Amino acid sequence: HGNHKENSPFLNSSEAVKGGDYYDRNLALFEEELDIRPKVSSLLGKLVNYTNLTQGVKEHEEAESTDGSKKKVSKSPSMGTLMGVYLPCMQNIFGVILFLRLTWMVGMAGVLQSFLIVLLCCCCTMLTTISMSAIATNGVVPAGGSYFMISRSLGPEFGGAVGLCFYLGTTFAGAMYILGAIEILLTYIVPQAAIFHPSGAHDASSAMLNNMRVYGTVFLILMAVVVFVGVKYVNKFASLFLACVVISILSIYAGAIKSIFDPPEFPICMLGNRTLSRDQFDVCAKTIVKDNITVASKLWELFCHSTNLTTENCDEYFLMNNVSEIAGIPGAASGILKDNLWSNYMEKGEILEKAHHPSVDVAGQKNSLHLYVLSDIATSFMVLVGIFFPSVTGIMAGSNRSGDLKDAQKSIPVGTILAIVTTSLVYFSCVLLFGACIEGVVLRDKYGDAVNKNLVVGTLSWPSPWVIVIGSFFSTCGAGLQSLTGAPRLLQAIAKDNIIPFLWVFGHGKANGEPTWALLLTALIAELGILIASLDMVAPILSMFFLMCYLFVNLACAVQTLLRTPNWRPRFKYYHWALSFLGMSICLALMFISSWYYALVAMLIAGMIYKYIEYQGAEKEWGDGIRGLSLSAARYALLRLEEGPPHTKNWRPQLLVLLKLDEDLHVKYPRLLTFASQLKAGKGLTIIGSVIQGNFLETYGEAQAAEQTIKNMMDIEKVKGFCQVVVANKVREGIAHLIQSCGLGGMKHNTVVLGWPYGWRQSEDPRSWKTFIGTVRCTTAAHLALLVPKNVSFYPSNHERYNEGNIDVWWIVHDGGMLMLLPFLLKQHKVWRKCKMRIFTVAQMDDNSIQMKKDLATFLYQLRIEAEVEVVEMHNSDISAYTYERTLMMEQRSQMLRQMRLTKTEREREAQLVKDRHSIARLESLYSDEEDEADPVPENIQMTWTKEKCDAEKRNRGSAVGSFRDLISIKPNQSNVRRMHTAVKLNEVIVNRSHDARLVLLNMPGPPKNTDGDENYMEFLEVLTEGLERVLLVRGGGREVITIYS
Repeated sequence: HGNHKENSPFLNSSEAVKGGDYYDRNLALFEEELDIRPKVSSLLGKLVNYTNLTQGVKEHEEAESTDGSKKKVSKSPSMGTLMGVYLPCMQNIFGVILFLRLTWMVGMAGVLQSFLIVLLCCCCTMLTTISMSAIATNGVVPAGGSYFMISRSLGPEFGGAVGLCFYLGTTFAGAMYILGAIEILLTYIVPQAAIFHPSGAHDASSAMLNNMRVYGTVFLILMAVVVFVGVKYVNKFASLFLACVVISILSIYAGAIKSIFDPPEFPICMLGNRTLSRDQFDVCAKTIVKDNITVASKLWELFCHSTNLTTENCDEYFLMNNVSEIAGIPGAASGILKDNLWSNYMEKGEILEKAHHPSVDVAGQKNSLHLYVLSDIATSFMVLVGIFFPSVTGIMAGSNRSGDLKDAQKSIPVGTILAIVTTSLVYFSCVLLFGACIEGVVLRDKYGDAVNKNLVVGTLSWPSPWVIVIGSFFSTCGAGLQSLTGAPRLLQAIAKDNIIPFLWVFGHGKANGEPTWALLLTALIAELGILIASLDMVAPILSMFFLMCYLFVNLACAVQTLLRTPNWRPRFKYYHWALSFLGMSICLALMFISSWYYALVAMLIAGMIYKYIEYQGAEKEWGDGIRGLSLSAARYALLRLEEGPPHTKNWRPQLLVLLKLDEDLHVKYPRLLTFASQLKAGKGLTIIGSVIQGNFLETYGEAQAAEQTIKNMMDIEKVKGFCQVVVANKVREGIAHLIQSCGLGGMKHNTVVLGWPYGWRQSEDPRSWKTFIGTVRCTTAAHLALLVPKNVSFYPSNHERYNEGNIDVWWIVHDGGMLMLLPFLLKQHKVWRKCKMRIFTVAQMDDNSIQMKKDLATFLYQLRIEAEVEVVEMHNSDISAYTYERTLMMEQRSQMLRQMRLTKTEREREAQLVKDRHSIARLESLYSDEEDEADPVPENIQMTWTKEKCDAEKRNRGSAVGSFRDLISIKPNQSNVRRMHTAVKLNEVIVNRSHDARLVLLNMPGPPKNTDGDENYMEFLEVLTEGLERVLLVRGGGREVITIYS
């Protein structure tokens, strides 16, 4: 063929290098990519062979293949829709409730309300199946069924919560099946096996419950042993158990048809309109004729406590009413249906009565109550929903086997939907048949007391009641076994995913992958269910967990559909988000209908698991829908924020913190982050920005590393926010980029936090303070507020607490109220909470300081900020010699620096000229217009050498030498002196008042319009803050940030 090359598996890059011929000549363009990415043909070859083994098998195979190199040939999954999905679903759906409780439900609720209950439950499962099919056909579902579907489409938190709900549901289902089996065994098969016997007339139920507990525990241990020894035996018998169910159901239909023309004989003994319990007497009459003598029957003895026909201590009700017999099963043709249409709910301990039956209503004796058939629990529509729902669960059985199916994506929807339709039809027809064939009092009789302790369904079945008794016993045992095999596997799958750390121990199993520990836990939880001992109590618990699980399946489908995730392309097309939502609401409604307190508990459990996984769980990224949901929500919120600038009330500093990294990419001043976290206390937006100097293509890795360092630092300092590292040729450009482009839409920063350039006086290099002033100018231009914490290394860490002390605000210029707002925000944090706030303002000579103080106090009162107010008067004093001295020193120093820089540039220029005498020279001064960050290595710039330039050059050189002489005879500039005077005076006042304050907030004067005075500006700031431990220089962004209005 010539396609031998395609058959070779995809080579890894090392082999590819050896076989130079390997690259297709057609793909030469993609040579670099082929080193790291497979060619399409080989990728497809790999994907087609994908087999889908059950959870945990893969790992064992891999482990075996590493021991001995013999690979086992995995048999390909071969089950079709019928065997793989339809029958398992049927078997899981039909259960103990159908045989033990459906007749009773029809009797209590009536045929119409029973229809409603079945309809509700079946709609719930049907809609869930539609959602489940959509999820199951969206990609290959690994074994593990529902848990995998939900966790991979809703994320680990929901997956874990639902997985555990489903696990608990399945475990309690096991308990319920065992209880059902014991009930059948002790009530209908061998009543004499009971260990506890009722001592008096009234504790019959408690004796029965104790029997259930003892036998249930024994059964549970037996079943757990069977499961432990071998699952394959359970699966072998599965078909047998299914056959039992099918035969039992068929026998009900057969009996119903037969009852039309030949109803079975099950007479019921009635006293007046009350139903009598048949197991204590045989003849249904007050007297019997024995050898032509009328003697008291057993019934008379029971009611009158004497064998002769005396009436003095007889039960009054017994004397007044007649005993009669009615047919227990009148048959389908008798028209009994119209009596059974309506509901007949009863309270606990009420006597079963037949309506419209002749009776005289008098009070009977208390001690003869046990002779009647009594209702054992209070019933209502809600109770019955909770008890019936477990008989529709089990729809996940097919998807749990997805690993064994030939074509899971086709089989799961078809098989499950068919199974639900079938079972629903069976339930509807059974409700109708029971209502049409059986007398109402018999239906309401839960344990068949009125019909000689026969199973009520059994009385209808043909050829004999035993068919159903035995069939239901076996099918119930089988279902219990299957629950006990399924639940541990589910738990193992959850544990193996490692999303819930404390479950990891359950991930281990025997060498063949049997989950031993998980089985143990399952048995323990099931034992809890068995200790409850009443089928009617366990059923609602189980309903809760299953409903919870189904609710999330529907949610998963709805979320994926509404978000239109790119990966959401199910094969199964007949789903819609509205159906999923409907299913979800039905699930929720059923939860609260059947019992609201269980519903709250189940939700609480799920919520706690969710939160636990969120905080503790392993970080898993499964591309789930909730991730997509938060993206959508974020986008929506951001678009809403765009609608206008925030109102002053909502203004809070959204920080951009500019961090400096040292050579090893460590954060130079981590306290800046601490300060940011104290100021924000977790609210609003914090962006941590940093600039790395260099070329993006070369320093990309470095930028990633820096980002990681900063993120780790943010975690340590508990800063909730984002991190952005920019690579730029010049630091100042990088900072300008950050200030312009950080944030997104309405989530933009409005405040820049900038570190103070320490040591700017000492360094010869003017870059540090040039960058600083450049940034100050940038923020002013961008109308952003600016915070400069000076001496930031003295700021408190998050663990310190200030128990007393002041935060002093020196309010010299009003710039939007930042100065008021910041201390208020800081005091929200526990570090600063106990500090007092003091506000100082400066009064000039012509101000009325008393009035000022009053006004300020009123203002603060209206702002609802508690603070002490002080007005400090500054007298117009003459400029002192000290000020003069400082100004002079400052100007001389800057002059000197300029000279030194110039001479340095001169020397470099000389060398350059000598080198390039004949060639083109670079003639820009390195110190031109603040471009101090230019590379010291000159680049060649095409430039022509002209006569004028030559002259200028000479002149420059001359002036440079001359200016050294000028230094000595310098006169300080007047405006500089004035500024210095302000700085010195203010500093005196501030140090005088605030030397012991925990933090001093000051207005930061703006940089000079003219760039020549930049070093002087730095000097003013230094003078202004001299002698203060912690200073925060604040510059407003030109908008009001605090308001007195509500």
